[in-house]
Amino acid sequence: MTLDKEELGSGERDAADDYTPSQRRRDRERYRRARARRATAIGALSTLVTAVVLYLVVVSAPGWPRTKETFFDREYALEALPKVLEGLWLNVRLLLICGAAVLVLGMLIAVARTLRGPVFFPLRFLAAAYTDFFRGLPLIINLMIVVLGVPALRLQGVTVDPVLLGGTALTLTYSAYVAEVFRAGIESVHPSQRAAARSLGLSNRQALRYVVLPQAVRRQVPPLLNDLVSLQKDTGLVSIGGAVDAVRAADIIVGRSLNYTPYIVAGLVFVALTIPMTRFTDWVTARMDRRQAQGGAI
Repeated sequence: MTLDKEELGSGERDAADDYTPSQRRRDRERYRRARARRATAIGALSTLVTAVVLYLVVVSAPGWPRTKETFFDREYALEALPKVLEGLWLNVRLLLICGAAVLVLGMLIAVARTLRGPVFFPLRFLAAAYTDFFRGLPLIINLMIVVLGVPALRLQGVTVDPVLLGGTALTLTYSAYVAEVFRAGIESVHPSQRAAARSLGLSNRQALRYVVLPQAVRRQVPPLLNDLVSLQKDTGLVSIGGAVDAVRAADIIVGRSLNYTPYIVAGLVFVALTIPMTRFTDWVTARMDRRQAQGGAI
């Protein structure tokens, strides 16, 4: 019997090796490749034409020479780039530290909002009030209140470092947004999952930890990454308190030279840092969509 199976398997492999697609299938694949090449060529040509038109419109504007001198000066760009990159390290550190704090605090707030039972009503109320307040409060105002207001109180043992205070304000605001993302993920898990976990002898806390939260987090990865991309850009707002980050480093040069090229340099540096995170978010989103469409685990 073993020999027959081996012979059958060998025969199937030989048949697979000898397979030759039909002429119709080859024509179809050739047509698809030609269509893909045509679409790529049209897209490249339209992009080139659009870029040329925009360039001509900008360059032919009456104020272009003055704008070029004020915003696109090569000398000031080379002067600003090292200082902007040095200040960018502060933005990266804020992203890493505040991002971790936001995820932890946001998860705790989301869990508090989804607790069941009347005994947890005060906790649910406070969590809801927190998210409503900090989602409604503009980030720039929150930063001014924390960075400028806390030192004015002259509290003993409370830091006046603008970096720490600015990071605190960022964490307070973004944890409210992330908490809603986590809460949406928790509520998207079907109640039968929790009931099945309870039927297996797990407590409510164990069901939440081992069954509900893993599914909720996996489903909310794309919006969480989008929030982190936004956080990365908003770390530049800590400069309002005097912290020397990439934006503040550019501002110092602008204040001395009255040329705005350093702002362009700082903006391009943030864009260069943000694009890989954005593309990674798009890749994760597309991958999860494909798995969901194929019936795989989300």
